[in-house]
Parts: sequence; C-alpha cells; structure tokens
Amino acid sequence: MNLLTKKAPNLRRLVLLATSAPPRSLGPTQTLLSRRFSSTKSSPIKTLKGVFKLGLAGVTVGALVGTGYSIHHRNNPKDHMSNEKSFIEPLSSIPEVKPSRKVRYANDDNKLRLTLFQYQTCPFCCKVRAFLDYYGISYDVIEVDPVLRQSIKWSEYKKVPILVAKTEQGYQPLNDSTMIISAIASYLKDTDKSLPDIVKCFPFISFFDEVGTKKKEIMNKYFLMLTSQQFKSENEQQLSEEREWRKWADNVLVHTLSPNVYRTREEAFQAFNWFSDVGEWERNFPPWERNLIIYVGASAMYLISKRLKKRHQLKEDVRQSLYDECSKWVREVNRKGTEFHGGNRPNLADLAVFGVLNSIEGCIAFKDLLNSTKIGKWYYSMKAAVAQHEGAKYL
Repeated sequence: MNLLTKKAPNLRRLVLLATSAPPRSLGPTQTLLSRRFSSTKSSPIKTLKGVFKLGLAGVTVGALVGTGYSIHHRNNPKDHMSNEKSFIEPLSSIPEVKPSRKVRYANDDNKLRLTLFQYQTCPFCCKVRAFLDYYGISYDVIEVDPVLRQSIKWSEYKKVPILVAKTEQGYQPLNDSTMIISAIASYLKDTDKSLPDIVKCFPFISFFDEVGTKKKEIMNKYFLMLTSQQFKSENEQQLSEEREWRKWADNVLVHTLSPNVYRTREEAFQAFNWFSDVGEWERNFPPWERNLIIYVGASAMYLISKRLKKRHQLKEDVRQSLYDECSKWVREVNRKGTEFHGGNRPNLADLAVFGVLNSIEGCIAFKDLLNSTKIGKWYYSMKAAVAQHEGAKYL
C-alpha cells in the first residue's frame, strides 16, 4: 500500500480518511462526514445511508489499492530476482554407497578422487563420462535408480549427474554436467587452486520464472576459471565458439532426443531394455526394481515425449528435427576444415555433442540418424579419441 499511496496523494488521503478513528471532540471545522455521525438530529435512514456510503468507499479504496499493488508487483522486474546467492558447500560426510563399478587409468596422476552418481544413458551423465574418459581421469560410478533415486537422497540437488570429489576436509559435490566439466577443466589447467576454491567461482543465483516458480541458475558455468596468464595463452575466438556450441548442445540438441527415442511405445520399450543392458540393471538392482524402471519408465517417457515435442517446437516428423540439428553440427565442423571442432583434437564442444549423442547409440533413432545424415564420420572419430583417452597426453 505504501508504494501505491506515495504515487497517488489523493488516494492516500482517501485511505487515511476511511481508516482514521473519529475525533473525540468536534470543533467548528467539522467535516460533513463527522457531522453526519455526530448529529443527533439526523434521521435513522440518513445515518444508514451514510454508513452504506462509507462502507462502499472503503470497499472501493480497498479494491483500488489491492489492484494497484498487484499490478505494481507483477510488473516490477526486480521482483523476479530474489537476490540470493549461494554456493555448493563442501560436506563433512556423505552416506557410503558401494560403487557399481570403478574406472581406473594407470597414468592418472591428477590426485582427484571422484565418484559419479549417474544414469548410464542420461545425456548429461554421458557428457561427464566422455570428458573424464577422454582425459583419462579415474572415477567410481554409482548407478542411480531413476525411479526411486535412493542413493542421492542426501543431496539437495536431487538430479544427476552429481560428481563428488573427496578432499582433505571431506567431500566437495559438483552439480550440473556443464558446471562439472568447466570446474574440472579449470582444475586441470591450474592445479595450484583447490577444487573447492574453483567451485566458488560458479555461484547459484535464485530467481522466479514467469509462473512464479523459484529456480536456481549456475553463473559462469560455460566459462573456464583461468588466471590472466593462462587466458592470454588461449585463443579467445575459439573459446567463444566453444562456449556457443556447448550451449547449443545443452539447449537445442538434447531436446531433440526424447521425442525421437520414445517416439512410439515399441521404441520406448526397446530403448529402456537397452538402457538396462548398458546400465547393468540386472546386477545393480533387484528384479522387481529393474522391471519397475523398465515398464513404468518406458510408459511414462512415451507420454512425456509428446509434451516435449510440443514444448520444444519440434517438427511433426520429429526425426527431421534430429537430422536437421545434427547436420548443422556437421556443417560447422566441415566449415573449420578439421577433423574436430577443436581442430586436430576435440575441444569441450566436441565432447559435449558426442556425450549427448552417445546416450542414444543403442536406440533405433540413432541408427536412423546414421543412415540419414553424414554425422557418422565425426562421431566414430570422437568415439575412438575418447576410448583411447587421447586427452591424457595434453595434461
């Protein structure tokens, strides 16, 4: 009310008039309103009319004030920012969970003790694994049940991937695939900084979206945290292009996957059975839990994929949207005239796009993609570079 009445003095006076208590004594400067209530000569009908008018005025003022405040509140852009800034805090302990498997590289001397909480075929988890495997960084894997998600109940993030680094003080979680990759890449370029210090360069900012839901966004997640000297040794134009295509992989390419993988009920069940095979669900989960994931997951994703198609404005033939985006990437690599987007070796954009597509390699949609576009040459060059851990020689 204060914001509105400051801008509308007349309305403010009306509010004060309607809400102020009547004076104890009346002088010669009585107002008409006070005379009506104090006069003993006024008839009951006139008194009733006065009360009715005053009540009507109060209702009108209340409506005006409420409407004005609502308009002000909804149109003030500052209200969308909650001005809350937070970081992923280190933890003294996390629940002990037996790893599904351990990935070890003999020449890894990065002193990083990492555990990846993941779904084997989640495109964002595949991005993180592609990065770690390419650079030959050892890590443990904990396969999370995608329905019950019991092994990540300790985390406020509630999503995967989560990468946890064991430190001298305890454990440092890293959330969001892009932030994880940027933070570890920054650490590899500057091992003088501790990982918790690097994580502080990626703060969370809280905001409210257009429907009033509170959300968090990680700042700087597409940037490497480099010293001035390190930045001078990098090609700024190449870093800018790398960031743009990493964003494209996250915000465009990945949204073409689900409507294609779960296009029909048959394709949805085929995909989930492949997920079970590559994720070793028979070994990692009891039979009832595996069946729950497959049947509930496939049915749910078939229905959800229809909404995702509409939300992301894909073409009626969703395959064509997938083909178009992958062909766009092929044209970008060909424009550079090199084997990879990064030149003679993959950069973070190559690893991001490869990770996203690797998540559907065993699905019908991927086979159709290879038959209908020219992405196969680049894809299998990337697969060989990741499998042979070629990035380790550049560390």
